[in-house]
Amino acid sequence: MKNLLVLPLVALTVGCMAEPPPAQTSARSEMKLAEATEGSTAGAPQSCVSTRDLLGNRSAGEGAFIFSTRNSNLIYVNRPPAGCPELRGDALKTRTTGTQLCRGDLVEVFDPLTGFSRGGCGLGDFVPYRRLR
Repeated sequence: MKNLLVLPLVALTVGCMAEPPPAQTSARSEMKLAEATEGSTAGAPQSCVSTRDLLGNRSAGEGAFIFSTRNSNLIYVNRPPAGCPELRGDALKTRTTGTQLCRGDLVEVFDPLTGFSRGGCGLGDFVPYRRLR
């Protein structure tokens, strides 16, 4: 009997968590990126960044991650070439073999409370944005 009650609840929960259509996600992603980079100048893309310089990350929809750094005037924007699940209260787990995070490194988006994976992706180039003083 418990199985019969759990399955409909799971189906209902999954249906409520459906992602918005890609066109809406893209517009929202671009708006988040524009807000995050406002007043900043983009630099040349870099294939790697030192993990020691990174403080945290957040997403700008499914299209990009924004990495904050120890330097409050610098952020890195990374656009995974194939997209990536958006961080909505989730965490980003990186898999590196050294002290740098690089283009092509795999990341996993997961729920930190349950450990449930929402998917993953390979990173793209890191574009530095420096805030003008």
